[in-house]
Amino acid sequence: MTRSYSTIAWGASVDKGVQPDVQYGYKATTTAGTVFNIFNALGTVAFAYAGHNVVLEIQATMPSTPENPSKAPMWKGVIAAYVAIAICYFPVALIGFWIFGNEVNENIFIALEKPVWLIAMANLFVVVHLIGGYQVLHYTDLYFNFITWSSQAYALRMIAAFTMFFAITFPFFAGLLGFFGGFSFAPTTYFLPCIMWLAIYKPKKFSLSWFANWICIVFGVVLMIMAPIGGLKLIIDQAKGYKFYS
Repeated sequence: MTRSYSTIAWGASVDKGVQPDVQYGYKATTTAGTVFNIFNALGTVAFAYAGHNVVLEIQATMPSTPENPSKAPMWKGVIAAYVAIAICYFPVALIGFWIFGNEVNENIFIALEKPVWLIAMANLFVVVHLIGGYQVLHYTDLYFNFITWSSQAYALRMIAAFTMFFAITFPFFAGLLGFFGGFSFAPTTYFLPCIMWLAIYKPKKFSLSWFANWICIVFGVVLMIMAPIGGLKLIIDQAKGYKFYS
């Protein structure tokens, strides 16, 4: 699904062509606005490339022995997954910015508009992709057997209904991505795994691995603090002229 709608996004952008009077500078007119936008952008990147929390659960279900540890195929799978993600997302980001400049819409399909049938198909692919995300949540919870099947099915429907209501009521896509990317995914992606690794393996102080993990920890903590601030600032700016369900 990701390859489908991302290919439509950058392919339709190329077909649309570079827009007249396109600008590639900073969108904000003040230094403070630019800084907040950078914070939000970092949170958005963290959201797009988060996934380490799911990786741990996947590896836990794989057979592993001292002779054939699960980390070997898992490492190959992670590399392949992130290469695939980069192939999907980087063309959209680079070509979208090339075509529309700093006025690119947070939802590039809105900026494309035509052909209508192709944009509708891309949005359908996005919906199918998101529905698949609920299934991942469903089976993950079943594996750990936290709640019964019937209760979980009910809870899953409630989560889906709530997220749909929230998305319709507060359609601040770019700000929410940055906010949750920093607040939710920065810890699980950048610094909590590093803290656990340091606590378990206890590498020699000031060694390369020790430095690398502490750099990730510091970066992750800063990202967790700054990205939600940038996202919240963008949401506040967008909410000033927003009317519910208008």
